[in-house]
Amino acid sequence: MFANVPTWTTERVELLKGHFHAGLSCRQIAAEIGVSRNAVIGKLSRLGLTRDKPGGMALPKKPRGERRGRSVPRLQYEMLREVYDEAAFNTPVVSEHRCSLYELGKEHCRWPVNGDREEFSFCGNTPLAGLPYCQGHTRLAYRSLARRAG
Repeated sequence: MFANVPTWTTERVELLKGHFHAGLSCRQIAAEIGVSRNAVIGKLSRLGLTRDKPGGMALPKKPRGERRGRSVPRLQYEMLREVYDEAAFNTPVVSEHRCSLYELGKEHCRWPVNGDREEFSFCGNTPLAGLPYCQGHTRLAYRSLARRAG
């Protein structure tokens, strides 16, 4: 049976530090010491050894609690609020510009449609900014909980 040999002996830790300060990559250090690259990364992290970012400048740290702009959920809420306008909610969705998979691009609604044609197609209407679907299909795709119950 195998003896319970620790991965990080005192000698290996000293080799790790020496190779790290010499500028070797984690992969090179792992090959020299005889451990995995992930073991090297983990041990460097636990020892608090880090390298400066390329260019010699470390990234400035932001003060805690400081946010840049609005959060993603807030932006999504604002985009979808327009979609759930009561006047537009009950109007039927008409796919006037149907397209095939080959014609489908970012400027087309990606909602799959299989109506009166036998061929499979996509809606093709102009999508809302930042979303994959037109206004009508966005209402269907992102239904609010209040609307589901009704």
